[in-house]
Amino acid sequence: MRIGLLTDSLGHMAMEPMLDAAAELGVRDLEFATGGWSEAPHLDLKALLAEAAERDRFLGMLRERGMRVVALNANGNQLHPVIGPEVDAVLRGTVELASLLDVPTVVCMSGLPGGAPGDRTPNWITTSWPPETQTILDYQWNEVALPYWRDMARHGSQHGVRFAVEMHGKQLVYNAATLLRLREAVGPAVGANLDPSHPMWMGVDPRSMARALDGVIHHVHVKDVRIHPEISRVHGVLDTLPPERARDRAWNYVTLGLGHPGGQQFWGQLLSDLRNAGYDGVLSIEHEDVTQDALEGVRQSVALLRSVLLEGPPSWKPAEV
Repeated sequence: MRIGLLTDSLGHMAMEPMLDAAAELGVRDLEFATGGWSEAPHLDLKALLAEAAERDRFLGMLRERGMRVVALNANGNQLHPVIGPEVDAVLRGTVELASLLDVPTVVCMSGLPGGAPGDRTPNWITTSWPPETQTILDYQWNEVALPYWRDMARHGSQHGVRFAVEMHGKQLVYNAATLLRLREAVGPAVGANLDPSHPMWMGVDPRSMARALDGVIHHVHVKDVRIHPEISRVHGVLDTLPPERARDRAWNYVTLGLGHPGGQQFWGQLLSDLRNAGYDGVLSIEHEDVTQDALEGVRQSVALLRSVLLEGPPSWKPAEV
């Protein structure tokens, strides 16, 4: 396994200072956002698609520091009933750029449609009742998401690119069951981006999730969540307060090691479970702790991962019969 960085974690820094900071930390594997919900501070998608010289300049900055691009990230809601086509264009362009840069993986969300034709806002269904929830889900999956993703999977395959779909709240794919449903319907071009922070706040153990996604994990973000029991025991974890009100929220994204009560042991166990599920790739740090300096948080995250990193292959081999 290798430590990587989603460069939006240092989004306040310009490209070259960000690269120098990552290099100083010994991080060589980078994931770049291309648009959608990100302002894409370190990559100009249109410019890189248009000009080979721009791509050479971009890659040159990485090569001179011994770095490489391991994934592109196009997180946004391409199934949004109003702005979906704009986000779809970003995702398709990201696939095309990944092919040009010889990057195998595009990280994205599944998207979330409206609840019926004519809706103008997405509709996230989280319960089986009242009865109209089933009608909504049938429309979202069978009339919108699956036709879209069958086409997008073909687009990815034509460009030699696979998708790592992030299981996230307020997305049609938000847990292992919905990820596997999408993959079964559209094929192996779609796999999981396992970000443990999202299942954690929804009450899921990411170690168990890794085992349930055996063989289908295409990418991993490493991010932590701190659940505040004095709030969640009263109000639950469905929290609509914005991040700037971190003190009042039931849960918050925090620097690695400051959230899950298992600490270092938990993260070591998660890496072991990821390897047992067939994943031995990049662990891309995504720092979103609003209470901390970003570079400081990334530095602490790197230190924690180094303490549990599985770098070499297993030494144990089964005895010959």
